[in-house]
Amino acid sequence: MRTLTESTTYGVETYERIAKAIAFIRQNHLNQPDLKTIAEHVNLSEYHFQRLFTTWAGISPKRFSQYLTIEYAKSKITETKNLLDLTIEAGLSSPGRLHDLFVKLEAMSPGEFKAGGAGLQIRYGVHKTPFGYCLIATTARGICNLYFLDKTDEKTAEDYLRIKWTNAEIIRDQQMTEEISDRIFNPFADHRSSLVLHVKGTNFQIQVWRALLRIPFAGITTYQGLAASIGRPTAARAIGNAIGSNPVGYLIPCHRVIRESGAMGGYRWGLERKTVILGWEASRNQNLDQD
Repeated sequence: MRTLTESTTYGVETYERIAKAIAFIRQNHLNQPDLKTIAEHVNLSEYHFQRLFTTWAGISPKRFSQYLTIEYAKSKITETKNLLDLTIEAGLSSPGRLHDLFVKLEAMSPGEFKAGGAGLQIRYGVHKTPFGYCLIATTARGICNLYFLDKTDEKTAEDYLRIKWTNAEIIRDQQMTEEISDRIFNPFADHRSSLVLHVKGTNFQIQVWRALLRIPFAGITTYQGLAASIGRPTAARAIGNAIGSNPVGYLIPCHRVIRESGAMGGYRWGLERKTVILGWEASRNQNLDQD
């Protein structure tokens, strides 16, 4: 049984309120709305909104909003580039922090890619996360899909998988994927160990997804920066297409790529969700740095 704190963190209604509040803050940032105004926008009292937000983010709404500014984004772009440059010079594969999950990406062979999942058994479930509902699907070799959902229609989730894996055996297995969900999203879980991804993609897509895995927790880079990091400085548009095809949200952190201007850019699962995730990571990173 989850505690009140865990239940609140995982509540999808909480995410929806938080996303609505953050959208309001971003849209009205020039007016700098106060706590009362923001709370009224999401139909809560000041006290309950402050409590709900702080439980979810670990910091106050006012502090959180500092992580949503263009100035902050630009400073993180520079910081992340320097960290990645140091990592490359040192010959390390990843600049991961101690509190990061270790994620290993295993690409399917060209034959497996073309087979559309023939011979594969894919188990899936739909779960609550701090960022709304998500579909998690896994093969015997690793996680093959993580998609954020705007609704919990199980038929829609399964249909989505069948489109991607036309020849695979699709099985609902909530218990198996619940354990995976906890390892990814539940900060109270004590088994946050390494995870393996088992994905299909073109050689270029796999190259881009591997590059995304090098971006540290709470780090931010740009499309141009990512292109340069894989030796394709003129391929920013192709990079964007590969990012948009990411089959495993959050773990392959495409949300950490923004425009050079500091603007968020697009996101497969919605711009507000991208903003929420980046702010949540920044706040958690700050808290962990102070531990």
